[in-house]
Amino acid sequence: MSSVLCPAARIRARRLRLLATTILACAILPAGLTAAGAQEAAGAQEGAGAQEVAGAQGGGGAVELPTVIVTSPTTVPTPVDKIASSVTVITAADIERQQRRTVADALATVPGLNVVQTGGPGGATSIFMRGTASNHVKVMVDGIDFGDPSNPTGAADLSQLLTEDVERIEVLRGPQSGLYGSDAVGGVISITTRKGQGAAKARASLEGGSFGTFNQTAGVSGSKDKFNYAFNVAHLRSTSTPTVPWRFVPAGTDRVDNYYDNKTVSSRLGYDFNEYVSLNWVGRYTDSDYRYPTQYVPSIQDTQESHQFLTRGEAVVTLFDGRFKNFLGVNYTDLYRWITNNGTDPTTFRGERLKYDWRGVVDVMPGQTLVLGADKQTDTYKKDTNNFSAQNDNKGAYVELQSEFAKRLFLVSNFRHDDNEQFGGHDTFRIAPAVLVPYTETKLKASYGTGFKAPSMDELYMDYPAWSWYGNPNLKPERSKGWDVGFEQPVAGDRFRFGATYFHNDITDLISWQTTYPPGYPWGYTTYYNISEAKTYGVEAFANWAVTSRFRLRSDYTYTEAIDTLTDQQIARRPRHKGSVTAIWTPTDRWQLSGTVLAVSEWFDTDRMSGAKLWTDGYTIVNIAAEFKANEQTTIFGRVDNLFDRHYENPSGFLKTGIGVFGGIRVANP
Repeated sequence: MSSVLCPAARIRARRLRLLATTILACAILPAGLTAAGAQEAAGAQEGAGAQEVAGAQGGGGAVELPTVIVTSPTTVPTPVDKIASSVTVITAADIERQQRRTVADALATVPGLNVVQTGGPGGATSIFMRGTASNHVKVMVDGIDFGDPSNPTGAADLSQLLTEDVERIEVLRGPQSGLYGSDAVGGVISITTRKGQGAAKARASLEGGSFGTFNQTAGVSGSKDKFNYAFNVAHLRSTSTPTVPWRFVPAGTDRVDNYYDNKTVSSRLGYDFNEYVSLNWVGRYTDSDYRYPTQYVPSIQDTQESHQFLTRGEAVVTLFDGRFKNFLGVNYTDLYRWITNNGTDPTTFRGERLKYDWRGVVDVMPGQTLVLGADKQTDTYKKDTNNFSAQNDNKGAYVELQSEFAKRLFLVSNFRHDDNEQFGGHDTFRIAPAVLVPYTETKLKASYGTGFKAPSMDELYMDYPAWSWYGNPNLKPERSKGWDVGFEQPVAGDRFRFGATYFHNDITDLISWQTTYPPGYPWGYTTYYNISEAKTYGVEAFANWAVTSRFRLRSDYTYTEAIDTLTDQQIARRPRHKGSVTAIWTPTDRWQLSGTVLAVSEWFDTDRMSGAKLWTDGYTIVNIAAEFKANEQTTIFGRVDNLFDRHYENPSGFLKTGIGVFGGIRVANP
């Protein structure tokens, strides 16, 4: 047993040493940050609420819908009414109110998204945005690219991300490669963690409930003079989550439930030398243990141990009386998975990413902001079981102009060039105008952009000779062209706001595998080619209503078509219809209640056991949550998920839990 555990122990020790080294190096490292701008936005947006351009949150006080500051569309904090992009903002207040413990759960009702998780907490989590593929969504954590070089498709897996330290999540939809480079075909999810501000604040929580749930959190944050700090610890555990439908369990055998244990430690530090120079650092480490039924023998348990380390250091240098702000940074991620199937020797996957970047923001003149940037990224993929190792470099540079004319016309345009070691150069761009109509204050918005997805390391280099399966180093990037057009309308002094957006994406050179039978290969061989094409289109609509200062409503609806244009067939795991309604009621200053109805239509999928194509059943679930502020320091909270015990599968063959009841206590100094 000790010989099996040694690799994991060595990884932990090495990560702790690296974490300590990074903290010390922060004092001398130049760094550059999307996170700094994002945190500035977070500070301006504290408590604003989850929203599409404007939220429907809050307790007592004024009933107007709050102004939203967003960073992800331009990397510059900007009021959302000046942005043409479709953005949904989820704040820490929303997460706490609805008691969502993972980022995947927090994203469940976001319009344009389909969240698919195989097997409950800890299971692989995919995000399909506007009908595009799961590897067409770029995920950022404090400006750190969370994509996994060791994932077969290079996609980011959100299954290990907890929400305890999350300050806000911005979901930016539509092609964004003109600013963010590869992976941003469907859009970008930008996660910003909590920054210390003001007097020292300490908080802790304890929660238990259904499915063997037992969670604990603790954190401290604040600032003093020129120094700010935030430290957080979170432990999430679920010991008995049923995920295998009974139809797959042989008669006379027991079903094995899922087990998941996640321990996450995170920190954020900053020091302002003066008004011109600042240093910032973020670090995050997750150690998780996930046990789940074997694919074809649901009475036997497989295991996956995951270790994730993310860190970023940055320097912020301001020149020319604040008109030229520079962010210089270095990111490092180390994503390690150790999988044991049916008692076999463990298979290890390890993806590392090292990235240097610079971003400069120039106030050219009133209403004209120029953003310049450059980055260099090195991805490394190691699979220890067959001594596989591969590496790929990418250099990128971009320019963006954010313009405002007469406080009524807004235009964002950007262009980016990437130079990849494997496939060479690739150019992308985006243009997004928005107009505020006088008197009615109607916002008319549109955008057109291009995107691309670089081939994954697995698709390029990984060979499986025993299966006659080979990588293809000649692959080109997947390419997309996308546009959208929509409107937003405030009513009654912005107490009510509604809107709709039509979107359309054409994606070419999609990578797919194909088996050929050349002379000398009677059994054929399989490899990847740029042979597929797809189109996605649909409508996203929303409405927010501040009914009173204590009661608010929010509704969203998404219609999505995702078609393989070569076969004219529906693409899997993209439901045509998705809708949700959320109500928030604060009857007194001490009580707060919320409820959400989420409805998802049937979708095209693949049977877990046979591989046959099928249409699944849709589902509707109801979640409710409540909290009571016992005193200034203590809050008692509870929630019921899937109130009416709806049994459904998502994806097909993976059972979602029935009714779950949870409760706990949170303490914090005022």
